[in-house]
Amino acid sequence: MQPSPEQSPHHAYPDHWEADVVLRDGGTARIRPITTDDAERLVSFYEQVSDESKYYRFFAPYPRLSAKDVHRFTHHDYVDRVGLAVTVGGEFIATVRYDRIDATGRPASAPADEAEVAFLVQDAHQGRGVASTLLEHIAAVARERGIRRFAAEVLPANTKMIKVFRDAGYTQRRSFEDGSVHLTLDLEPTAESLAVQRAREQRAEAKSVQRLLAPGSVAVIGAGRNPGGVGRTVLRNLLGAGFTGRVHAVNSALDAGRDTIDGVPAHRSLGEIAEPVDLAVVAVPADRVPEAVADCGEHGVQGLVVLSAGYAEWGAEGRDRQRELVRQARSYGMRIIGPNAFGIINNSEEVRLNASLAPERPASGRIGLFTQSGAIGIALLSGLYRRGAGLSTFISAGNRADISGNDFLQYWYDDPDTDVALLYLESLGNPRKFTRLARRTAAVKPVVVVKGARHSGSTPPGHAVPISRIPDSTVSALMRQAGVIRVDTVTEMVDAGLLLADQPLPAGGRVAILGNSESLGLLTYDVCLAEGLRPRPPIDLTTSATPQDFRDALSAALADGGCDAVIVTAIPWVGENGEAEPGDGEVLATALHTAAAAGPAKPVAVVHVEIGGLAEALSAATSTVSQQRPATQPFTAAQGAPAKPPAPAPGTDTPGEARRIGRIPAYPAAERAVRALAEAVRYAQWRRQAAVPGKVPDFLDDTIDPQGAAARIEALLGDDPDPRGRPLGHDEARELLACYGITVRPTLAAPGPEEAVAAAARLGYPVALKTTAPHLRHRADLGGVRLDLDSEAALRRAYGDLTELLGKPAELRPVVQAMAPRGVDTVVRATIDPAAGAVLSFGLAGAPSELLGDTAHRLVPATDRDAAELIRSIRAAPVLFGWRGAAPVDTAALEELLLRVSRLVDDHPEVVSIALEPVVVAPQGLSVLGASVRLSPPPARTDLGPRRLSNY
Repeated sequence: MQPSPEQSPHHAYPDHWEADVVLRDGGTARIRPITTDDAERLVSFYEQVSDESKYYRFFAPYPRLSAKDVHRFTHHDYVDRVGLAVTVGGEFIATVRYDRIDATGRPASAPADEAEVAFLVQDAHQGRGVASTLLEHIAAVARERGIRRFAAEVLPANTKMIKVFRDAGYTQRRSFEDGSVHLTLDLEPTAESLAVQRAREQRAEAKSVQRLLAPGSVAVIGAGRNPGGVGRTVLRNLLGAGFTGRVHAVNSALDAGRDTIDGVPAHRSLGEIAEPVDLAVVAVPADRVPEAVADCGEHGVQGLVVLSAGYAEWGAEGRDRQRELVRQARSYGMRIIGPNAFGIINNSEEVRLNASLAPERPASGRIGLFTQSGAIGIALLSGLYRRGAGLSTFISAGNRADISGNDFLQYWYDDPDTDVALLYLESLGNPRKFTRLARRTAAVKPVVVVKGARHSGSTPPGHAVPISRIPDSTVSALMRQAGVIRVDTVTEMVDAGLLLADQPLPAGGRVAILGNSESLGLLTYDVCLAEGLRPRPPIDLTTSATPQDFRDALSAALADGGCDAVIVTAIPWVGENGEAEPGDGEVLATALHTAAAAGPAKPVAVVHVEIGGLAEALSAATSTVSQQRPATQPFTAAQGAPAKPPAPAPGTDTPGEARRIGRIPAYPAAERAVRALAEAVRYAQWRRQAAVPGKVPDFLDDTIDPQGAAARIEALLGDDPDPRGRPLGHDEARELLACYGITVRPTLAAPGPEEAVAAAARLGYPVALKTTAPHLRHRADLGGVRLDLDSEAALRRAYGDLTELLGKPAELRPVVQAMAPRGVDTVVRATIDPAAGAVLSFGLAGAPSELLGDTAHRLVPATDRDAAELIRSIRAAPVLFGWRGAAPVDTAALEELLLRVSRLVDDHPEVVSIALEPVVVAPQGLSVLGASVRLSPPPARTDLGPRRLSNY
């Protein structure tokens, strides 16, 4: 909302303070600066506040605002006097104001750095977390304007407001003066305030999703009068799933006298429904959606699933329509799934919601599935159904203009019905937040991701996302750093999801392989080696093996302390006539289930070839089997299925008689089973390590100078920095890096042979002569580097050869540098990506590593564990640890250098890129021979500011 012309001319309206937020109950609201045009809204708001709340605000009865009050509370300079309002439906529900004061408490201007702050929340909206959210935003505004402390006077009886200040996590001081509590809050964010903010964010966003997935009533807007069509299909699916709440159909063209559609109450508009509606499914043409949204907002609907197409996927006009849709819905406090969505499913028996175009509600299970594509969603539902997998929730978000995968990670984090989260993503709207949320969720349950549209320029047109410069391989590395299991295909996602949902995590990579086919066992063994597992020699049970043999072998393997997981391979039994029998898979499944249930908790997977009924029997939902029935014949098609014993009563799971067991995942190829198991092994290892997080060593604090670096950066950027950035010269870069204990070996220019000789005399022999021309830089293979020049004669000879071979000195830009101890040439880089944030990278120097993409990446700030993993995760890492008899290099010094670079970039966001190349790592110590640094005005850090929803 822009101010009127009479607003203060000295300070423009700060539209970047505007924000949509999610409140504690899952509803949304908008925070914006108060302007002179808000006088009537302010008066109306104040009239709806109780006398008690007014008393708490003004410390005296204050029934109404005077004209002077209204003028004071609506006229701000946005620096020393600032007011923010929280609005829903365009009307105020809360306000906050600060006034800058001096040490005596009188009004002041900068450089005074303290302000008095006061809040007022409408009684009907108290308890929704409004004041806590406002405090985050007004504190961010104050810090931007140079205010470092808030002072507040609160009556002792106003316990709610005191709690807001106390629970914020800021450093604070309290005293009791003149009958009121005097509070002082230091506004510098602390680890506690950030933790409080993120915990509140998680609860609020999870609640906003929960309101959509567990509504008490649903209205389908656009349910056709005749069978067919999108709206009528959703209505039919809702009823077919047995939704436990109330269902209404809405059709503006409903025939006179008709009051039902498919047996549910039908209405011409939502306003005709006499009871509250929690969720509305919108299935009308795009040009009619605004009317439907307004109808929903006026009726108090909590959330929308918009199936309608014709938005950002249709181009510029559609993008504008999509932005307006989000703005309109949020103005009423509603969140949106869609537009262009496929729908949502909640399999909880308390809800049984199928508000989607999927004709069948999938089986109930422990997997949560999110997809941005309706077509992929259909394929995944079909694949999971064929594999016997069950879902807790399913969401196909379409253009995900509002609710995204991040919101569902917040929901699944503490959802007791979901054990594994599967996500098909085509874009990341907020990659930094995704990485943070994924890391936290992965610490308690697996997160498996397929990233579609991986190549630059192929982002789906319906998705508005930041443009990232980092390659897909870097994104993959950063996901794995966060504990995300990233796979390449939706088939691999299902394969991994089935294993993770129904089997325990492996304690290591030692794999036992057993089965009735030597060849299939050897194939499995080879794939295990290729995936980095440690397989034991396959156990061949021979083709005459019975289900009892499988059961005994599996029991023995599970009981073996040297085994962490088991892969069972099975082929049909071959009869005496040489013909393969398809076999009765249910008998074998019973044997395997029984062994798995009786043994130690270790993952079991089955690779089978054309054994009828085996996959279906293995994937049966948690069931009960008898352990007393023998299984002593080979499994054949003629053998009858065992009788299923009755399930025991709850609590009667008696060992030796009957036991609860789960699904065992079955795969038609060894490669698929082993890859799924390998992902589980890597994830389990990450999770064990994540339980004891890494840290930044304390020694860095004694050897760095953040204040000195900040002063240098400020001086280098100047008062009017170029938004395109500024590359530093060699000496400037050396001085800045030295503030963080990073020593760059001096390099002296040598525009002619005499200057080269003088430089060598200054540095001391032996020296290196190098070109620094862009096309030759770091290209020793082109002859632009001459090493170990131990005399003036050798240096002059090398200089002449260099210029004769490659060109004139003015073109080559030669430099002289003292020789460093021999070692391994490496490269350390740090860059700021607009989407992913600060990224630390490491690899060996040279064309082979660049061509093969053998570079490792971690997000900044990096911990000691990140640094250690960084140098060990490249494929060429053995070169650093004594490959082929060479002396191992000083990896401890290399890890320290990585931590110093990480700390520099994290402390100073103006440092947008650093490249140290080469870094020669010797058996003792290292030498940084070249460095380039680029500065730029710091990019916005939305991940560190107050909570806000993304703008689209």
